[in-house]
Amino acid sequence: MSAKKVIVIGSGFAGLSAATTLADRGYQVTLLEKNDSPGGRARVFEAEGYKFDMGPSWYWMPDVFDAYFNRFGKKTSDYYELVRLSPGYTIVFGENDRMTIPADMTELEAMFDSYEPGAGLRLREFLKQAAYKYEVGINNLVYKPSRSITEFTSPKLLYDVLRMDVFQSMSKHVRKFFSHPQLIKLMEFPVLFLGATPQNTPALYSLMNYADLSLGTWYPQGGMFEIVKAFVSLAEEKGVKIIYNAEVTAIDAKGRQATAVQSTAGTFEADIVVAGADYHHIDQKVLKPEHRNYTPYYWKKRTMAPSSLLFYIGLNKRLEGLTHHTLFFDEEFDQHAHDIYTDPKWPSKPLFYTSLSSKTDPSVAPEGCENLVILVPLAPDLEDTEAIREKYYNLIMDRFERLIGQSIRDAVVYKRSYAHNDFKADYHAYRGNAYGLANTLLQTAILKPQLKNKKLDNFYFTGQLTVPGPGVPPTIISGQVIAEEIFKEFPNN
Repeated sequence: MSAKKVIVIGSGFAGLSAATTLADRGYQVTLLEKNDSPGGRARVFEAEGYKFDMGPSWYWMPDVFDAYFNRFGKKTSDYYELVRLSPGYTIVFGENDRMTIPADMTELEAMFDSYEPGAGLRLREFLKQAAYKYEVGINNLVYKPSRSITEFTSPKLLYDVLRMDVFQSMSKHVRKFFSHPQLIKLMEFPVLFLGATPQNTPALYSLMNYADLSLGTWYPQGGMFEIVKAFVSLAEEKGVKIIYNAEVTAIDAKGRQATAVQSTAGTFEADIVVAGADYHHIDQKVLKPEHRNYTPYYWKKRTMAPSSLLFYIGLNKRLEGLTHHTLFFDEEFDQHAHDIYTDPKWPSKPLFYTSLSSKTDPSVAPEGCENLVILVPLAPDLEDTEAIREKYYNLIMDRFERLIGQSIRDAVVYKRSYAHNDFKADYHAYRGNAYGLANTLLQTAILKPQLKNKKLDNFYFTGQLTVPGPGVPPTIISGQVIAEEIFKEFPNN
């Protein structure tokens, strides 16, 4: 009996993970990628001697990457060299007011004590609880397909869930331990990646603090795209055929079976289809109306994670006193959050983030130069014009130059912006989002868009809009979860 043909749509981490896991079990896998290079949002580009990772820049949860490669008898070190950043990152609260986050736990506890007596010991207890949530959450809950409430009804799992503060907000949880406003900002910052305010994010996600402060912030030498290259290399070793410039345009079906995938590179027969591209786009634009999982109204009511305005900048000089990652919290978080979630608009006083991977990796910029990426979180679906981008470039640069006490604009030799319109054009990102679906309580586990099509028995979804959620490690896991479901429902025998 010949191997089952699987067509995977999209070469982001979820698509590559699903494709490789299936190919490893003997499925005949073809991966169709819309763009001319792999990685989805984690693509890279080079210009005038500078190399820029376009999307993810934080390497957290190294154990998830290790587990992925170990599954195939490999190690991360077979593909790229990891460096732990020390300090992990810096938070700037104002001129001459900054907090540098040490990698060493003893130094970190001492730093907490310097802000608030006894906070070091309370941090130890906080992280002990967070480690438990991480252990249960990352090694158990996130690997569940979330197709039925019965997956979560074992007595032990119910006990675990109750201990994991699912029904308490992150905001309240942090304030049980710390009162200094700057420590609170530090502890609440990781949930910004999850797409909701700390008030609306379950305290379960303090597991992100464990990932941040205990497991550390890492960097793969050469840049984040080295991870994509590793995933592609392993996929191809397992027999996955990757076809670029192959945008999927339609799904052929007969009865309850998807039979073929139409693309700009031709039509491909399929026994099974896995959609790792934007869920909304596939559901609402590619599938025929009778095969869609959800209504336009359903999608309209989803709470999306933020979009971003990014600037990729090449500087002809080095910047002093900055770390690889720097968060600028010199304005009020609540106001910026209001402008993202409550009353969506371009923010009046935005927080922002900078990445200077050239601080760690000399290969990403010419000698004596710096590659600077600036990111401003934004509400999805805002008007996006060059004039608005330029206005925010100058607004951010005014503050950036003042806060670090150095001129920057006169050293800019390369500049590229990226925002809503680009996310839509490059990834069909719903409403121009950057980070997928917000991890609110009402969009957790079985309350997320389902990983299985309800109308087509052999059509699955993977990626940041379904389980387990947004972020590089969860999307890697998402691909594996889908593969396991296919192993059960369509064994390759």
